[in-house]
Amino acid sequence: MSAKKIQIGSRPTGKVAVDEWVKNRESSLTAKEITKRLTIDVPESLHRNIKMQCAARGTKIADEVREILLQKYGNV
Repeated sequence: MSAKKIQIGSRPTGKVAVDEWVKNRESSLTAKEITKRLTIDVPESLHRNIKMQCAARGTKIADEVREILLQKYGNV
């Protein structure tokens, strides 16, 4: 299993840089819909089965659960 790589931007320095960073962050958030976290409890055996099948397909559990929820409840 490979490690997940994330990219972290450089830390802003100085008041002007911080203000610009916050402004840019806000504009990028408004371009996409804000997300909310959903936490559920599932039996260990179900989690293990989901995890194995996602690993075999090379997908993430969260992506597959999102797809199932979209199929059930539609894209608002």
